[in-house]
Amino acid sequence: MSIVKRMAAENSSYVTEFILAGLTDQPGLRIPLFFLFLGFYVVTVVGNLGLIMLIGLNSHLHIPMYFFLLNLSFIDFSYSTTLTPKMLVGFVSKKNTISYAGCMTQFFFFCFFVFSESYILSAMAYDRYVAICKPLLYTVTMSPQVCLLLLWGVYGMGVFGAVAHMGNLMFMTFCSDNLINHYMCDIIPLLELSCNNSYVHLLVVFIIVTIGIGVPIVTIFISYGFILSSIFHISSTEGRSKAFSTCSSHIIVVSLFFGSGAFMYLKPPSILPLDQGKVSSIFYTAVVPMFNPLIYSLRNKDVKIALKKTLSRKIFS
Repeated sequence: MSIVKRMAAENSSYVTEFILAGLTDQPGLRIPLFFLFLGFYVVTVVGNLGLIMLIGLNSHLHIPMYFFLLNLSFIDFSYSTTLTPKMLVGFVSKKNTISYAGCMTQFFFFCFFVFSESYILSAMAYDRYVAICKPLLYTVTMSPQVCLLLLWGVYGMGVFGAVAHMGNLMFMTFCSDNLINHYMCDIIPLLELSCNNSYVHLLVVFIIVTIGIGVPIVTIFISYGFILSSIFHISSTEGRSKAFSTCSSHIIVVSLFFGSGAFMYLKPPSILPLDQGKVSSIFYTAVVPMFNPLIYSLRNKDVKIALKKTLSRKIFS
């Protein structure tokens, strides 16, 4: 928070608040979009908090796979809450403004949770690699101490991503134009408003995003390369099917998250106009957090069994 206050003080003589253009400039679409994204947000909150409670209440889910899934649900809920309520206000407000400090705070937590999600997905891929490729060593390799260490790494990279982006913003000055062509405070539209906008700032953003997206993607690809190799060496069809089923939910989530994120940030603005980028960002800020608990719930037998047991306990009690 001290970084945000310092930045606000340094730039107070120029811009004290920003105007968020929102997702659309057509008044007739605002109310339908408000209810659409309100529905998305309700499903996101109920789904992720429900999955957190389900894992917490069922002791047979207290294993590394669901430990990471619990943290994924926490991250999805948190960064959806960082962005969606402000977007909903924008649909029903005549002038959707946000203070400079508020914009920087939203951007900081957005970066933190997005980087954390990238690395929690890579930690989950490593967990699946150990479970399938080294099943006899799984308990030792994925001990509680190792899981906590991986989790510290996940949130540590979240802090790195947020601080690195904020450090880049500290060297930018916002003079007169304060209209952000987005529904949230994001780095690309903020770069467009900077008086001292340069390729150096854009290069720094590209490097930070590459670390946030590229490193986890490489880790996930390597993990699944070993996983596929192990699966093809399984003689029984049932064994292969079971191995694939344990990974399918994670593969879908990874594809949705990294696909939309890479489409938004790893292309030059000349190739991907910002208006199209807003549509792409909808996937990883609103759609992915909503689908993650649904994907893991509908495609996971352990979660289904835990849900039935929990509901039956509630009914009989």
